[in-house]
Amino acid sequence: MDPLWLSDHLLAWLRSPLGAVAFVPLYALWVTLLLPGVWASMLAGVLYGPLWGSVLVFAGACLGAQAVFLLGRGRWRGWARRRLAGAPRLLAVERAVCRQGLVLVLLTRLSPAFPFSLLNLAYGLSEVSLRDYSIGLIGILPGTVLFCALGAAAGDPSRFAALLAGPADGVTWALRLLGVAATVAAVLLVGRQVRLALVERGVASHVAMQASDGDGRDSPTLHRRRLP
Repeated sequence: MDPLWLSDHLLAWLRSPLGAVAFVPLYALWVTLLLPGVWASMLAGVLYGPLWGSVLVFAGACLGAQAVFLLGRGRWRGWARRRLAGAPRLLAVERAVCRQGLVLVLLTRLSPAFPFSLLNLAYGLSEVSLRDYSIGLIGILPGTVLFCALGAAAGDPSRFAALLAGPADGVTWALRLLGVAATVAAVLLVGRQVRLALVERGVASHVAMQASDGDGRDSPTLHRRRLP
């Protein structure tokens, strides 16, 4: 069978109303397999235009992101918890970072430095709540609209690479600057939470040592006084 013929017929079917409905679970499966979604988002722009392409991509991305998150909350999360249990400091840091769950999710979603698919799995292994995780998916909207618009401008999948390698317009530069700002803010927020976690861990250890010293059973001095 001619691959070009198959590709043309598949694209024609995806342009149909039934194909548009099927595109959402197909995109969700793409995300669940931890595959990069840039070209799939641009393809949606070619097939459905920037508006409806963005709607379908956002729906599929959210569906796939929820699936990966819930997978991370299953057996994988138990494995990650067991690994962190052997490193109390890392566990304390991870929990402290999750106090800023919604803010951190939004910033990392806006930042191009954090891969979307892998980030879904990372948050599934973390203590971030499902509520914060779900609301934070709003942060993928700027990138979704951008890549669907680029796909619509390309008009054909064969032109994707050339378009991405070409000069960027003002809107693209604005979104890039937004991504850089979000990356810097996320790094600063994580760094601050890490420092707080380490301080709290040190204070907790100090309090535990004081409590232990105040207990007669653990005090070497009191043990010596009890000797005959």
